[in-house]
Amino acid sequence: MSYRIDAPASAIEDIPTTLRAQPSRSTGEYRALDAAHHIHPFSDMGSLNKAGSRVIVKAKGVYLWDSEGNKIIDGMAGLWCVNVGYGRKELAEAGYRQMQELPFYNTFFKTTHPPVIELSTLLAQITPAPFNHFFYCNSGSEGNDTVLRIVHQFWLTQGKPSKKVVISRRNAYHGSTIAGGTLGGMGYMHEQMPSKVENIVHIDQPYFYGEAEGNLTPEEFGLARAQQLEAKILEVGAQNVAAFIGEPFQGAGGVIFPPSTYWPEIQRICRKYDVLLCADEVIGGFGRTGEWFAHEHFGFEPDLITMAKGLTSGYVPMGAVGLHDRIAKALIENGEFNHGLTYSGHPVAAAVAIANLKLLRDEGIVARVKSDTGPYFQQRLRETFANHPIVGDIAGTGLVAGLQLAEDPATRKRFANGGDVGTICRDFCFNGNLIMRATGDRMLLSPPLVVTHGEIDEIVSKAKHAVDATAQQLGLS
Repeated sequence: MSYRIDAPASAIEDIPTTLRAQPSRSTGEYRALDAAHHIHPFSDMGSLNKAGSRVIVKAKGVYLWDSEGNKIIDGMAGLWCVNVGYGRKELAEAGYRQMQELPFYNTFFKTTHPPVIELSTLLAQITPAPFNHFFYCNSGSEGNDTVLRIVHQFWLTQGKPSKKVVISRRNAYHGSTIAGGTLGGMGYMHEQMPSKVENIVHIDQPYFYGEAEGNLTPEEFGLARAQQLEAKILEVGAQNVAAFIGEPFQGAGGVIFPPSTYWPEIQRICRKYDVLLCADEVIGGFGRTGEWFAHEHFGFEPDLITMAKGLTSGYVPMGAVGLHDRIAKALIENGEFNHGLTYSGHPVAAAVAIANLKLLRDEGIVARVKSDTGPYFQQRLRETFANHPIVGDIAGTGLVAGLQLAEDPATRKRFANGGDVGTICRDFCFNGNLIMRATGDRMLLSPPLVVTHGEIDEIVSKAKHAVDATAQQLGLS
C-alpha cells in the first residue's frame, strides 16, 4: 500500500527518495477509520479518538515518518524491540524466501522444519553454556505463561508437587495475559482482570531512589529488598515455593536498575531454598545492556530465560523460553509436556530471527553497544542532565536509561503528581519529534542498537529541550 505524506517541501526533503509515496488516504481519513474500528493497547480510547492518533507510515534506521511528513527519532526502538533498526532488507528477504519455501507448518505431531532447528542451534551458541533447549511462542506474555507451565511440570517430575508458588515483584511487568498480568506487580492491571492466577505472590521492588528510607546506602537497600525474598519463602514454606521471576532491570516499571548487592543475594537465596530463578529477558535480551543477555551484566545465573522483542527485532512476532540443561532434561525424560501454540516455532518467524541474530553477531552490534555507543550514550546523558533542576537520578547501562524527574533532586523529593509531570514531559518529546516514554515520573530511553553518535546527540538534545520545557512549565527552571 502507498501512503500520502502531506507536508511542507522542507519536511519532504528530509525523507529519503525511496520512502516518498503517492496518495492513499489523508491523515484525517486514517484517524477517522482508526477511531471507528481500532481499540489500542493501554489507551483511553475516548481521549485518543478525540485527539487523533499519530499515523506512522514509514521507517528507516532510527527514524520514523508520520502521515504529515514529520521525521521522528525513535528513542524507544518501537517497544524496546527494533534492535537492528528499521528497514533491514536482510530480515525482509529472509521472511520472503521462507514464505515461498514453507510459509507455515506446525511443530506438533512429531514434526519439525529447518528454520526452527537452525534457530535453536544458533540460540544455543548465543546463550550462556547451560542453555541448549528452547520452547517457542509468539510474545513475551506467552513466554512467561510458558515459564509457569515449565516450572510446574519440572517440580512434578522431581516428586515435589507442593512446589507451586511463584514469587514476583511489585511494579514488575511480565506481560498482559491473565497469567503474565498476575505475575506482574501492577495493581492497575490487576483491577481489570476478572480473576488472577493462583499461587503467585509479590515482594517489593529494588527501587532505591523512590523507596529507600532513612540513611540506607544503595548497597544496604539492595540487600534488604533481596532479603524480602527469603522472608516470603519462609512465610509460604520453602516446600511450597517453586520459583522467583524478575526482570534483570525493570523495563516498563521505569528502567529501574537494582543496587549491585541485589542479584547476588537473590541467587544465594534461591539456591539455599531450592527455588528456580527465572530471568525475564524480554526487554534486556539480545544486546540492550551491551551483553547478549542482561542477567550476564548483573552476574547471576538463571534456570529459565524468557525472550521475545529483540529476538526478531520486532519485524515479526516471536517469543521463546530458554531452559537450563537440568530443567530441559527433566522435561525430556518424563513424558509428554502438554503445552503448545499453533505458531510455536513458526518457520517465517524463525527465519527472520536467524537473520536478525546473525546481524547482531556478525556486524558486531552487541559488542559495539558494550564498548562504544553504550558508554557514549550514558556519558552524554549524565553530562547533559548533571545538576538539572528536575532530574534526580539517571539509571542505566548500554543503550537503555531512565531519568528520574524530581521536585527536589538533592533530597530525593518526588513530585506529588509525578504521573502528570511525566505526561507533560512526554508530550513535549512527542511535539519535538522524539519518542521518549514516560512511566510515572520516570522518562525512559531505549533506542535501536544501531544508533550512531550523531543520532545519540540528537536524542539527548531533544530530551534536554523537553525536560527543560517541563521544568519551565512547572516553574522550576
